[in-house]
Amino acid sequence: MTVDVASRIQRVQRALTAAGIDGLMVTPGADLRYLTGYDAKALERLTALVVPAAGEPWLAVPELELAEAQRSPAALSGMEVLTHGETDDPYTVAFAPLRRAATVAVDDHMWAQRVFALQDLFPDIRWRTPGRLLADLRMRKGPDEVASLRHAAAAIDRVHRRMGEFLTAGRSERQIAAAIAAAIVDEGHVRADFVIVGSGPNGASPHHSVSDRLLQPGDCVVVDIGGTTIDGYCSDSTRTYAVGAAPAEEVAEFYAVLHEAQHTQCDYAKPGVTAESVDRIGRKLISDAGLGQFFVHRTGHGIGLETHEEPYIVEGNTLVLEPGMAFSIEPGIYLPGRYGARIEDIVVTTQDGIERLNTTSRELTVVDG
Repeated sequence: MTVDVASRIQRVQRALTAAGIDGLMVTPGADLRYLTGYDAKALERLTALVVPAAGEPWLAVPELELAEAQRSPAALSGMEVLTHGETDDPYTVAFAPLRRAATVAVDDHMWAQRVFALQDLFPDIRWRTPGRLLADLRMRKGPDEVASLRHAAAAIDRVHRRMGEFLTAGRSERQIAAAIAAAIVDEGHVRADFVIVGSGPNGASPHHSVSDRLLQPGDCVVVDIGGTTIDGYCSDSTRTYAVGAAPAEEVAEFYAVLHEAQHTQCDYAKPGVTAESVDRIGRKLISDAGLGQFFVHRTGHGIGLETHEEPYIVEGNTLVLEPGMAFSIEPGIYLPGRYGARIEDIVVTTQDGIERLNTTSRELTVVDG
């Protein structure tokens, strides 16, 4: 994916000016990659993007990483790259051109060690977090970002279509997870970020991960998987499976409630409605069926260069959805000690509704086992 560095920097500078902030300093992470296209690693040597509210930004990197930085979209588009050697003070190199600023924001994930060093070196500057400045920019995806998310979703869908290879009675959750993680890479990701295989009673723990429990015939299995693609965008999709046989009638009944809730939420979500209202409409259906106490998490989270980012689809978030916002819709029902189920799609808000990026069956799928 080609990153339009100039456009993104200009948007940041307009937001800085509007907020009365003189500059922004961003260290390795999703914010840096978003603004520069540079996937720098967070190491003990300082890498930082500095964006003044007016004027040209610059990227400061360790001398031994100059070659990598120069291959980044930011450098290729003409951004100045400063370097510091092993005996230099990296903070002075990176920040000296903005040392007379009054207020400077640092990214939310900057190490505390770096924040304290900046405060010690430049005590006259008021240091602060950027608030929603970067989150608001990143949660409105452009067409290129939506294309990347669509590519990531298709890759994870291919893994879900292979579950018959993995979900076998007598095999442990841990063994299955290892095979799924390899498939995530095989199907188009550079890495597997997480694999949840919750079988039987373990499915009632939404973030169970894996254990040495062996799958049993008739088990319900919650499979929540995701990875990162080469351009940095993430996938995340959950489906629930039955191993070797159709589930018991009780399971089928509560799954039907979940399926209706997720379908209703996807039909309802569109520009102009609030994030909390998407959560509320599905939660009401589950509560009306007497299962509300077993839906224990928010409906969804934003996704992009991070698996979890803005916007969050949860009660209390009055954000009005806009075209280009990407997020999950993933209600779940979890009966402690018995079983659980979740259905998760990544969706993108369009001009008049949403596009579901995940397309595999949302039914309670029986695999041969």
